Amino acid sequence: MNALLAALVLVAAPPAPAPKAAEPATAKAAEPTLVRGEKLKGLPKVELAALLKDPAASEGKTVALEGKVRKACEKKGCWMELAVEDKGPGVRVTFKDYGFFVPLDSAGSTVKLEGVVSTKELSEDKVKHYQTEGATVTRGKDGKAREVQLVASGLELRR
Repeated sequence: MNALLAALVLVAAPPAPAPKAAEPATAKAAEPTLVRGEKLKGLPKVELAALLKDPAASEGKTVALEGKVRKACEKKGCWMELAVEDKGPGVRVTFKDYGFFVPLDSAGSTVKLEGVVSTKELSEDKVKHYQTEGATVTRGKDGKAREVQLVASGLELRR
């Protein structure tokens, strides 16, 4: 009787699924995009190098910017730096109304964002605060820390 039961189980078992064919080598998985804040509106794009060369031309304007994240806040993800080079001036990006953050390991990612541009002179306390979070702060010939900033209303981060 056990042999008969075993035979019935073997007959009733569904066939094993056929193995899937390998995907072609040209197929590439889509890169994940992390979206934060408001949806991007397609505002006029400003080149990062042009913004760093002449920030006064965009002062107070809401612009679109794309670039590589040089650094991000290592404690909360409450700011990031975009720069053309590893050293030297960059743009510090903070987030509208402190309403969203980026991952702590965002450095090296590519970002599209929109926000308002300004140039600020930083207090020594602010410089020390940023430096404890891993920031690069540049100083002018007069020794004062000034930086180009952008308060982002929304962004798309691609790793």
